[in-house]
Amino acid sequence: MIRGDIPTLNLKIKKVNICTGDSFIALLNKADAIFYDLYQGDRVKISNKKGEEVVVVLNITSHEETLPKGYIGIFEDILTRVKFKNNEVVKIKPQQKPKSISYIRKKLKGKRLSYDEFLEIIRDIIDNQLSHIETTYFVAATYMHELTIKETINLTKAMYHSGDTLNFGHKLVLDKHCVGGVAGNRTTMLVVPIIAAAGYIIPKTSSRSITSAAGTSDTVEVLCKVDLGINQLRKVVESTNACLSWGGALNLAPADDKIIKVEHPVSLDPKGQLLASILAKKKSVGTNILLVDIPVGRDAKIKTKKEAISLKRRFLKVGRALRLKIKVVITDGSSPVGRGIGPALEARDVLWTLRGDPRGDHNLRVKSLFLASKLLAMAGEKRPQQLAKKLLDSGAAYEKFIEIIRAQGGYEVDPSKIRLGNHTFDYTAKKSGVVSHINNKYVNRIARIAGAPVDKEAGVYLNIRKGGIVKKGDVLFKVYSDNNEKIDYAKKYSNDVEGIIIDALD
Repeated sequence: MIRGDIPTLNLKIKKVNICTGDSFIALLNKADAIFYDLYQGDRVKISNKKGEEVVVVLNITSHEETLPKGYIGIFEDILTRVKFKNNEVVKIKPQQKPKSISYIRKKLKGKRLSYDEFLEIIRDIIDNQLSHIETTYFVAATYMHELTIKETINLTKAMYHSGDTLNFGHKLVLDKHCVGGVAGNRTTMLVVPIIAAAGYIIPKTSSRSITSAAGTSDTVEVLCKVDLGINQLRKVVESTNACLSWGGALNLAPADDKIIKVEHPVSLDPKGQLLASILAKKKSVGTNILLVDIPVGRDAKIKTKKEAISLKRRFLKVGRALRLKIKVVITDGSSPVGRGIGPALEARDVLWTLRGDPRGDHNLRVKSLFLASKLLAMAGEKRPQQLAKKLLDSGAAYEKFIEIIRAQGGYEVDPSKIRLGNHTFDYTAKKSGVVSHINNKYVNRIARIAGAPVDKEAGVYLNIRKGGIVKKGDVLFKVYSDNNEKIDYAKKYSNDVEGIIIDALD
């Protein structure tokens, strides 16, 4: 609340060379805060003589060395909006807290929100008018009080109406999405060129990894640029029918990445938010035919068939309300899909599989053909399985993939020459038997310890499959890293945690 007796203040700018991570936060000396009756979390508008202005959230410091009295500390994030100069005199005027905070409070009490209320919250998140704490409260509220179908539809509309959109006219625009949780699941990089080679538009935007060893964008980036602007993306799609770009570089449903950042530390993943996040991004690129893959397994994001069926029903209800032709498939997520876990290793798997090389991955091929044929059937193809297989086996999908990679600034590479980490170690079987379980989280964790996805050459290559027979001393997997200390840590973790279960043969 604005306290009307507080006059407009004059303070000097002091730049603080720290990025706070999206929120617009400014620093005030504690003595000034007490004198002017301002508190942690209050909003103030900072404006200069040029008429440039920005509303910020206050943080308070008692350290004179950090910020002397008479100054206001400006973090790097604010300088993306207004180019304040050191020692520039600015006016500080207290502001009302955003109206969206009252809507977050309303949801925390278990009440339902309207489209306009969601839109206000989403716009304030995008404009950095909510602190990370306030955005976290919004996520927590939707976790504690699950969104109804109507609320999920409202939130989805608010998210995609608040950003840029692509329109490909009256053409069919196809897309697929996996809810995640399975290691080595790079089916997108095969499905997209198969669909594009069939003559359909598929503008695929993907994410980077948050907790896994690689996201689709991390893997594609081994081969080409993924941070395309919206005009670049459109040109790539117009010339090739497809793209494989990073969604975070675009202003498509822009609140989504900021919401994901606050979900991650406490592993909150409200189902309403999950649906809205996925469907808003699909709507924003003009998708009208969507296939959703829900892998189920004890180490996957969705752990039970019952949970998957419930999520499937919600996807179908919300998708249809948004005028999407939508299909949801429930797949086996009990173990990794491909053998490579980590960007370079996964890129190698994809290329070998697209080229029909014997070193390609059978499981990756089978699942990709399954998903591609489902999408082609939704588009009206009469013999979708035969068409998908023909496009892959003839090399047409590989040629289309290279066409997309070149359009995004890359070039054709020999997969066997993709660089991997210089330091390695082999993890061997402690006993003979049959592999009954490969823990997705375990192999992802080892790959991340080795340096993935930041170090694209790091990761894990599996020599085994669930159901395979091994002898004591057989190499179960190889770890790659460019850092010997990380290799030592990965070795220790591999030995300390039981992530691959081998049962005795009957």
